[in-house]
Amino acid sequence: MDIHTADLCDEHTGLVRVCQPMFRSFGGRTAFGGAIATLKLFEDNSLVRTALEGPGGGRVLVIDGGGSLRCALVGDQIAKLGVKNGWAGIVVYGCIRDSAAIAEMDIGVMALGTHPMKTVKKGLGEADVPVSFGGITFQPGEFLYADGDGVIVAARALD
Repeated sequence: MDIHTADLCDEHTGLVRVCQPMFRSFGGRTAFGGAIATLKLFEDNSLVRTALEGPGGGRVLVIDGGGSLRCALVGDQIAKLGVKNGWAGIVVYGCIRDSAAIAEMDIGVMALGTHPMKTVKKGLGEADVPVSFGGITFQPGEFLYADGDGVIVAARALD
């Protein structure tokens, strides 16, 4: 499926929720979509690695990092895990690093920005819980679509 969020919004009026424009695209895949898996954490990416080590099955990992701009939650090594394990994309309400390397990978990555500092590793956070940012709530199992025009969410897969 070619993903064009503007067309999906036009074709499915009332069925999609639109995230406020805040993300930049960093991955080699500039348009992506899939079922949502979520993480809620703050300045600790231990659970990000754990999630991306598992089978992605074309899903999108949505990370609520609290909007922190003080460290990066995803770097090239973690993004490689996502590619290797079949994740379609990663949306980070926070920062990434190693952006040049991630731009060469076949995975969608959207984030607020970049930061060279890595996180602490305490294993703190929650998985598969509803997370809210950008004016919408992301529910595990719902569907996310992203491209250069933005990020949208629907309760079911869109054709």
